[in-house]
Amino acid sequence: MSMEMQIAPVGARGFMSGYLEALAMVERLHRLLLDVIKDEFERVGILEINAVQALLLFNIGDNEVTAGELKSRGYYQGSNVSYNLKKLVEMGYMHHQRCEIDRRSVRVRLTPRGREIRDIVTALFARQAEGLQSRDIIGLDGIEGITHALKRVERYWTDQIRYIY
Repeated sequence: MSMEMQIAPVGARGFMSGYLEALAMVERLHRLLLDVIKDEFERVGILEINAVQALLLFNIGDNEVTAGELKSRGYYQGSNVSYNLKKLVEMGYMHHQRCEIDRRSVRVRLTPRGREIRDIVTALFARQAEGLQSRDIIGLDGIEGITHALKRVERYWTDQIRYIY
């Protein structure tokens, strides 16, 4: 335990505990999201694509993007996105084309097969959203509150990376 934690007032220790619990929850929720997507694809009999790849197709949507754009949006790590984009192209879920201006850069967009995967994920998320609301698990105010709080944490972390390190 650090010296700061030992001399921190009770309220500060409570905040630290809550912060660590929130961090662990974000990690667990991400893993659960991937499990939910994996289970959906198993249910519909699509086994060649993994949850990370399905989520990647969902996030690309109707856009034409580069791997760098996906990384800069914060969705994926460098080698992870490059590997998965390559696999998705090989499996026929994405088209790829070299940029005319920067020949080192490759732009990707979904094929009709990729759009089918995106649509499955979209339908899954729509069912989940409806279920959360209809079962009174969380409403619009709760979602807006969570989103607002997470955006503030994201901004704080981004500022830490840009200005402190």
